[in-house]
Amino acid sequence: MTKEQYLKQIDAVIENGRYKDNWASLANHKTPDWYYRDKFGIFIHWGLYSVPGFGNEWYSRNMYNADHREFEYHRKTYGPQDKFGYKDFIPMFKAEKFDAEKWIALFKESGAKFVMPVCEHHDGFAMYETDFNRWNAAEMGPCRDVIGEVKAAAEKNGLTFCGSTHRAEHYFFMNTGRTCDSDVNDDTYRDFYGPAVREEAYNRDNIFKTTEDTYAPGASVEWLEDWMVRTCELVDKYQPKTLYFDWWIHNHTFKPYLKKIAAYYYNRAEEWGVETTIIYKHEAFPPTVATFDVERGALTGISPLPWQSDTAIGKCSWGYRFDNEYKTARQLITDLIDIVSKNGVLLLNVGPKGDGSITDEETAILKEIGQWLKLNGEGIYGTTFWKQFGEGETNNEGGFFKDGDEKNYTANDFRFTYKGGTLYAFQMRPDGKDAVIKALKKHPVHDFIINSVTLLSTGEKLDFDRTEDAIIIKANKDFNSDKPLCFKVELD
Repeated sequence: MTKEQYLKQIDAVIENGRYKDNWASLANHKTPDWYYRDKFGIFIHWGLYSVPGFGNEWYSRNMYNADHREFEYHRKTYGPQDKFGYKDFIPMFKAEKFDAEKWIALFKESGAKFVMPVCEHHDGFAMYETDFNRWNAAEMGPCRDVIGEVKAAAEKNGLTFCGSTHRAEHYFFMNTGRTCDSDVNDDTYRDFYGPAVREEAYNRDNIFKTTEDTYAPGASVEWLEDWMVRTCELVDKYQPKTLYFDWWIHNHTFKPYLKKIAAYYYNRAEEWGVETTIIYKHEAFPPTVATFDVERGALTGISPLPWQSDTAIGKCSWGYRFDNEYKTARQLITDLIDIVSKNGVLLLNVGPKGDGSITDEETAILKEIGQWLKLNGEGIYGTTFWKQFGEGETNNEGGFFKDGDEKNYTANDFRFTYKGGTLYAFQMRPDGKDAVIKALKKHPVHDFIINSVTLLSTGEKLDFDRTEDAIIIKANKDFNSDKPLCFKVELD
């Protein structure tokens, strides 16, 4: 199908479907029950940038930028940019150890319920089979439909398949290659490197200021139509149950196309008989049209609408980096609890190596999270928020890119979730002593009754005293833990 034919198909699906390309029609699109129930998924950043494994997943841009250390590293390691460009990593991207079944088995062991690979990053190399980009993993490099294999393995093993596309930013992403002697300036590769628009607004680090500004110069109509067609082709070929976009789509020029994509995707989902949602950042969509995401951060309180936080096990990069630093399983478990207590969902990223293997560090951390969830997952999966998200003095700082360091939780910090007449109280940093929860104190009037308190990880009923100041849950030997404890509080 040509681009023009696809544009006509998009219009026809919208015309014949329930959802139209306006916010009034798209508003109040229901958050999928499966997504709200499952709470925890795996994000995957894997592509050409995984081959050098240096800097981060922006290697494709920074290797052409003399202001960044990737520029000189590339020259010393691979040669000058006009002799060895980003495209020359493709033959090195062999993915000889990539095994979708092995990936999914690990993700399932971690306790994750859905999986979201990045189908195409800003670098323009598609990890899936597509009619609109000859630079793709099915025809080059691994010569395998990576996304198709991940989808098949996920669905075979009971995980929900989701997809992410970061192509929108490719409009300008490779433009640093215009500032030096490089293969980006060779029109032979224009269909790979993209317009690489060289305007002051997009030059080097100016892009951060520009892309934050909703009203700054945006993309061309030609680019936006092409981006929309590629996105809708991805939807049709792989039927992801969520569709995630990275930043910049909040720019004013994208708005008409976002409405069309949303209407097309939601109408297609109705045809398939499945529940879907779009996941977005910043103010790209109005509330109730899609699901809001906070990158490497969280909210400070309960959101009335379900939301998502996406973060990575690696501290320094989303993609593989040979000298990456990693968060601990305990930090990620406390993040998950905090997010769920505020009506959120966690999407946790791994960055496989260029050969397709997942690092030993990430493997160990995922297994450790899975061990904890095996014992305590009842307090996470299928829950909703309580009347307050928690108690204690420790809370996260709201906003993006705020989750690098582990929070200094104490034994006085708790988070709450709720399900079917049962309250789950998580002590975020046990100290081996009695747990004292002020929020569950005994009230003189209009009180709820506590029937029992159970340590969820062992199933043991615990003794407790309930006073007008707090509930005091009596400690036993299992209170000595380096990870959060979950108290199952059955109400009457």
